[in-house]
Amino acid sequence: MSQSPRVSPKQFAESMQAEVQEYLEQIMEAVNQAPDGEWISGSEEQVRDLVAAMRQRIYEQAVQKRVDAAEAAFPPSAPSGHRQAAGE
Repeated sequence: MSQSPRVSPKQFAESMQAEVQEYLEQIMEAVNQAPDGEWISGSEEQVRDLVAAMRQRIYEQAVQKRVDAAEAAFPPSAPSGHRQAAGE
């Protein structure tokens, strides 16, 4: 059995750069918004939520890239009307 096409980790990372940049900015903004003397307690929950959402988004995108690569490896089928005409 042949193996499904692989996705280049480097290409995947490049495709996610804009989202990762925004994610990092959101984390820093959460820490910046925390009151002085409460940087950890004032931002930890928000950062935890951002991390969870980003983890899910990255995983979903990785799986989707693999699905897309597998689908691209198979040629499209001929329209059903075309097959019937050939069989007549």
